[in-house]
This record gives sequence, C-alpha cells and structure tokens, in this order.
Amino acid sequence: MGIPDLRLLAQVEFEVFGHVQGCGFTKCCRDLCAKSDIRGWVKNSKRGTIVGKMQGPKVEVDKMIEWLSTVGSPGCQIERCELSNWKTLARLDYKDFSIRF
Repeated sequence: MGIPDLRLLAQVEFEVFGHVQGCGFTKCCRDLCAKSDIRGWVKNSKRGTIVGKMQGPKVEVDKMIEWLSTVGSPGCQIERCELSNWKTLARLDYKDFSIRF
C-alpha cells in the first residue's frame, strides 16, 4: 500500500433518498463541502430527493459521500444515496459550493 495521492481530484453526482427535504439538508451539505474544499452544487429535486454534484480532493469527496449516505442533517432519515458519473479531474470546474433553486 502506497501513500494516497492527496492531490487526486474526483467528481461525482449524487442523489439522496428518504426524508431529506425540509430538514436543512442542503444547507448542511453546502456548509460541510465549503469547509472541505469541495466545489459544486446541491438542490432539492421535484421528486423529493436531494441531488448534486461534488468536485474536490478524492479523500474529502469520499468523506462527504459517507455523510450523504449515513449521517445527513439533524432530523433527516436517509434511505439510500445513489452515486453516478464518477470522474477523475485535472482541475475543478466550479469556484465554490452552492445551493441551487
């Protein structure tokens, strides 16, 4: 096992299912991503889920996936988190992490 490359940049899209709207999920997600140097966006979907895209250091993206899958905001009930469109990036496309409406 080698030392992990902390500069490796990853991107993934996510959708979180369960009771995740109306409990501050998007705000908590934005705040955590901003503190972790993750860029991208998050929003409530019309289907009652939370959707978004994250870009950042792979180690931080992995930690955020754990939060999206098992922790979430206070009062939420996560059923599952689906991930799609994994990519490794040479550079980040977003300048910050925002909530979209």
